[in-house]
Amino acid sequence: MAAQGPHHIVFANEKGGTGKSTTAVHVAVGLAMQGAKVACIDLDSRQRTLFRYLENRAATAARRDVDLPTPLFEALEQDSQDELEQQIARMGEGMDFLLFDTPGRDDPHARFVATMSDTLVTPINDSFVDFDLIGKVDAESFEVTKISFYAELIWEARTKRARQDGKSIDWVVLRNRMHNMEARNQQRVGSALDALAKRVGFRVIPGLSERVIYRELFPSGLTLLDKGHLGQLGTSHIAARQELRALISALHLKLAVDA
Repeated sequence: MAAQGPHHIVFANEKGGTGKSTTAVHVAVGLAMQGAKVACIDLDSRQRTLFRYLENRAATAARRDVDLPTPLFEALEQDSQDELEQQIARMGEGMDFLLFDTPGRDDPHARFVATMSDTLVTPINDSFVDFDLIGKVDAESFEVTKISFYAELIWEARTKRARQDGKSIDWVVLRNRMHNMEARNQQRVGSALDALAKRVGFRVIPGLSERVIYRELFPSGLTLLDKGHLGQLGTSHIAARQELRALISALHLKLAVDA
């Protein structure tokens, strides 16, 4: 697949605090563990969460003298689109996947890479606060009344991509941080997402639950997939690993590696 150029995976959401970078890192490492050649570009020049996470991972591998499958990674080098395009071309050479983590705000570079994406992943927290990013609902019935500005942007990006090379963008909305105690709210959000998905054309898949371990892993750069390097895992952590594997499978990216 690398001869035809890498499969571009873009993690994008204009709201922060949705677990976007954590999910992006775990997906990138998961693909690397499957034997794929993966590179990552962190477009958030302020926080650089994905870059710092993978930097911590490389440091842990060196400190422990262990082999930890790690994607190539860089942060945004220059603040111009031309230079970003050069960085994309350089990082993508020989890769199966090129993954982008974008800022949790409106950003011109995020808009640009969205038009280049093959898979566009939008993680959202499982609440109407985050649903508001992509659609509006009626206050009484919770039925979708209209799509949001962000959803319109993605629609335009998909239209532009189709005009450019005839390819479609697989837009995936990821339901992160679901809680067992909020069954009624989850059902309402789920119904609204299903209705909007039919209207706008995205897929909805389950994401990562709210778990402390994701925050604890950051300093070491380890992921839940690093079996043998995490010590003794509790039942909840094993369930989290299964949850993560299901997420990666639902993105339908392994098929691209096998192609």
